[in-house]
Amino acid sequence: MNQRLFFTIVGASLLLAGYAHYFTDNEFFKFATASLAIIFLAAWLGKSTESVAHYAGDRVGGFLNATFGNAAELIIAFFLVKEGLFDMVKASITGAIIGNMLLVLGLSLFLGGLKYKEQTFNGRLAGHNGSLMMLAIAALFIPAVFMKELPPVEIGTLSTVIAVILIVAYLLWLIFSMVTHRDFLSDIESHDSEAAWSKGVSILMLAISTFFVAVVSEWLVHSVQHVSETLGWSELFVGAFVIAIIGNAAEHSAALLLAMKGRIGAAVEIAVGSSLQIALFVAPTLVLVSLLLGRPMDIVFTTFELAAIGVATFITISITKDGATNWFEGVLLLAVYIILGTAFFFA
Repeated sequence: MNQRLFFTIVGASLLLAGYAHYFTDNEFFKFATASLAIIFLAAWLGKSTESVAHYAGDRVGGFLNATFGNAAELIIAFFLVKEGLFDMVKASITGAIIGNMLLVLGLSLFLGGLKYKEQTFNGRLAGHNGSLMMLAIAALFIPAVFMKELPPVEIGTLSTVIAVILIVAYLLWLIFSMVTHRDFLSDIESHDSEAAWSKGVSILMLAISTFFVAVVSEWLVHSVQHVSETLGWSELFVGAFVIAIIGNAAEHSAALLLAMKGRIGAAVEIAVGSSLQIALFVAPTLVLVSLLLGRPMDIVFTTFELAAIGVATFITISITKDGATNWFEGVLLLAVYIILGTAFFFA
């Protein structure tokens, strides 16, 4: 798409969302326009990240996409915590994790596989990612097991301790993967694509698009509760699928573009890396932030949420462990996502 046309569409969607937020009282219109704006802004963010990745490499580029792409989830969740909507926060965290591993990765493998019979990536990196996700599952599972035995104050303390441990583990993983063992986990694919902008412009575009995603995310939160109550949707379904799909738009756009260009390693890094960042950094950070806001949130997830994360992790590890993918493996991931979505809708 022509860049001028693209930015015209982004600007128009942003203005429409702003008009709906400040000058109308229709919550459905506010929600729809904010969602649309975030999707277009996420496409801008994804394009910016792809351009930065051209200069920084797929490992760093994938990390940047996960970080900036998760800005939407983190900011949306922050405002939900501020409003005391903890069930929706946890559901959105669950949805972001399974959405990246099943929907984003599934679509990437499927669409990339239609063009390339088989694509390969660093299998050792996939192994480490799987181990980290197992750590996240263990950390989320333990509070749920002990919640009936411990009083609320001790559950809160346990949640805080686990949050700190997960954040430290994630920071150490960044040092391991990008500093001490960078060569061990280096890219195994090459690409000749051109960057959309220069390095400086790419970084500027990344920062500007993230800022607007943050602004529109706040508008979205103001209307989402009213919409969910009106439609009779549970907070679990809205958080895990509606908000998560909108918030994952950045990862969707970037990962799909890279997969269809034969750069499946970068696509896998974006999808799985984003899930890891949500589980090991974003969720624990929200627990600590809730303490600062005076609205303590524990890290106890429901049985539905734990089961969904566990199933998503299991099949993702099973599919990525050999370092090779095809379109049918993408279908398997999408099938599991649809099954979970249906179950959450009726839960």
